[in-house]
Amino acid sequence: MIQVKRSLFTSDGMILEKNDQTPVTIADFGVQALISLELGKLFPSIPLVAEEDSAFLRSNNLVDAVVNVVTDNASCQDKALTQGDVVEAIDRRGEFGPKPATYWVLDPIDGTLEFVKGSEALYVVGLALVVEGQIVLGVMGCPKWRADKPTSTGHEHEPEPGIIMAAHIGCGTWAKGLPNLQNQTVNWTQCLVDGYSLVHKGRFCISESQTSLPLSSLFGSTTDVDNVGDEEVLLLPTCCGSLCKYLMVASGRASVFIQRTRVDRVIKVWDHAVGVICVHEAGGKVTDWNGDQLDLAADEVERKALFPPGGILVSNNSLHQEILQIIASKPSVIS
Repeated sequence: MIQVKRSLFTSDGMILEKNDQTPVTIADFGVQALISLELGKLFPSIPLVAEEDSAFLRSNNLVDAVVNVVTDNASCQDKALTQGDVVEAIDRRGEFGPKPATYWVLDPIDGTLEFVKGSEALYVVGLALVVEGQIVLGVMGCPKWRADKPTSTGHEHEPEPGIIMAAHIGCGTWAKGLPNLQNQTVNWTQCLVDGYSLVHKGRFCISESQTSLPLSSLFGSTTDVDNVGDEEVLLLPTCCGSLCKYLMVASGRASVFIQRTRVDRVIKVWDHAVGVICVHEAGGKVTDWNGDQLDLAADEVERKALFPPGGILVSNNSLHQEILQIIASKPSVIS
């Protein structure tokens, strides 16, 4: 990911805007192609549902730029990659119908708005495996994630940033620092959601740019973690992407993430799939606003879209039912 990001800024005109007014970069396509190529070699019969497609590349004359990035970062190949290889990897799709299906779900860069800022901005690469309609495996990486600082004795160095979080159905959610990924002497750490059981004591994820706040008509709010009033909700501004907020809840740093459906924006499966299993296996819960599981097969043809009634509620489980009751009685309190 670091190499792909460095390649992103080697030329002008590599940050573009898609039809839905969201930014896309060479890195989005490069990461998708690289992961798709590896999955195609290891699991050739399993299709991929992913965010990007090559039509945008061709219409903006960016195919060569992506091929260069992919070629520079691909694992050892028996033959040189061609334009056709890279385009086919980006567009590797499946044929679906109403029956439960098996497929990968990939978001090559969730939080592209943050990614293009560089510096300490948070963005996530997320991959999930759906087997017969059920999410069974998920891995997401956040290169700029900062670990909790240890209790200081004056001698510790601040750990290098980056985290990998992985979950498997029935096996829990586990995390390891990116700098230690190949270090066998450093163990994976189990992730658990927090234990807050009162709504106004919970910690709510919001986007940094968000102006309206969840439950704002019922409680006051603050972003000052050291000065939370008795009837105030603690707000934790994070990145613009959904997966970072799932990571916050699964790691126990936040209690709740609420997303409302919008008439002008379709909720996409790649923004949620890997987060769902990571939160579930860490002891949390993810449902629509009716309290039902997300319907991954609602989009029968492509498996790209989700249509959760009202929106999506992600929580530590302890707060879930109470927040659903608040939503049911006063849906206007949710921004």
